Amino acid sequence: MTTIPFNTPFIAGKELYYIAQAVTLGNIGGDGQFTRKCSRLLEERFNIRKVLLTPSCTAALEMAAMLCGLGPEDEVIVPSFTFVSTVNAFVRVGAKPVFVDIRPDTLNIDDSLIEEAITPNTKAIWPVHYAGVGCEMDRIMTIAEKHGLLVVEDAAQGVNAFHDSRALGSIGHLGAYSFHETKNYICGEGGALCINRPEFVERAEIIRDKGTNRQKFLRGEVDKYTWVDLGSSYVPSEICSAYLYAQLEMVDTIAERRRQIHEFYRQRLEPLEAKEMLRLPHIPEDCRGGHHMFYVLLPDVATRDGLLAYLRSRGVHAVFHYVPLHSSPMGKKYGYRDGDLPVTEELSGRLLRLPFYHSITEQEQMQVVQAVGECLQRKNAQRVQRQLAGDVPRCLVNVPGAACPEHDR
Repeated sequence: MTTIPFNTPFIAGKELYYIAQAVTLGNIGGDGQFTRKCSRLLEERFNIRKVLLTPSCTAALEMAAMLCGLGPEDEVIVPSFTFVSTVNAFVRVGAKPVFVDIRPDTLNIDDSLIEEAITPNTKAIWPVHYAGVGCEMDRIMTIAEKHGLLVVEDAAQGVNAFHDSRALGSIGHLGAYSFHETKNYICGEGGALCINRPEFVERAEIIRDKGTNRQKFLRGEVDKYTWVDLGSSYVPSEICSAYLYAQLEMVDTIAERRRQIHEFYRQRLEPLEAKEMLRLPHIPEDCRGGHHMFYVLLPDVATRDGLLAYLRSRGVHAVFHYVPLHSSPMGKKYGYRDGDLPVTEELSGRLLRLPFYHSITEQEQMQVVQAVGECLQRKNAQRVQRQLAGDVPRCLVNVPGAACPEHDR
């Protein structure tokens, strides 16, 4: 039996050659030719005014919070179903998260709930493009303009994904990308700040370079550089940029490979969806997803946890995803309680992510699919038998494919 990891990093082209080239050129600290090449490629391909590479998506989000001028008493509307970096970025400067529930179809922020969450203290909306599927950005931008709010797209999972032909990260006032080793295009640790408003560019360069006007100095615009604003060290290593540039050169090839993996899972799991044993990801017609992940939604938490354990027993390393932030210890410090965001809580408890990486083979994917089918069909058969015998536990009534750990032994 082959052991199948959840993720594994990969080499797509000239990564090692470019790393050696960076070392030979003698600039591995940052902002060398590969960092600049990556920025230009992203700007031109995705029609973004300015892209600044960062050591991580977390760093890009922190820069965005500073550029938005967020501070104590300010509020930011954000989904709870996201990674902690989304919220840490502005909480660390004193702003407060206002969590909004997610849509049951895409698991993105429910745009119909945003406006009612706005208060006089609201300063920004931070949509998260879950699984690389775009939020309803037209409506979000309309709401933001109406109320004078800034929009920061957390497009960590949305590189090379689109909403209405516009690249995710290019629509809001600011956006953030991730190139972590678990993403579609990788360099180990890395990110980028997408700047779509010209008035943010100069200060973003200063914040990124430790609060100095060093970039102006390097362009010959000033005769020396000095400390002019708050900032930090948000410049990535040139080694990481060299690796990333090789990946970005292969964007189309990598994207097509991920589409194939995604489609393989979808086609072979559709029969289970037809039997209501699970639900597959939904991509709206006006979106072109980036195929960042493949997840399934099970009927309930018990079924999800049972399938997770079964897959691991079969050598398949699947994982669940975010624990909703509003239900975390930090979330409760802001006054949130279980039950505040029912859709988020329900769907997060039912979601399971399947192994998804560049080098996964069809044989390995089929092993995953067969294991999923075996587990769910066995549980469904047990439920039907008990129903016919009139011995269905209350926890399983009317729950297709459900499994209660106390009654399924």
